[in-house]
Amino acid sequence: MVTNAERKEHPISMRLPEADVAMIDRAAGLRGRSRTDFVREAAVRAAEDVLMENGLIRMSPEGFADFMKVLSGPATPVPEIVELVKRPAPWEPGYGAKS
Repeated sequence: MVTNAERKEHPISMRLPEADVAMIDRAAGLRGRSRTDFVREAAVRAAEDVLMENGLIRMSPEGFADFMKVLSGPATPVPEIVELVKRPAPWEPGYGAKS
């Protein structure tokens, strides 16, 4: 007996200018992906970015007070970051020199 399974994939159709399709195809080729995979991944990544930007963070008043206390306190240097910002940039003299 054949049953109707729920559809797991949903088609999306778009009309795009030829130049856009050419650029997408070129980028997909550079990534070794199909046009469909490339566009799907880019769309999902963009959707995740929007959702993360608009995410609501809930916390108790006590939790918020603790959060504000940490933010208001003195910064603690991270040795790896301090070392990184002391390195010369690639366009500066001394770049690549051993310390």
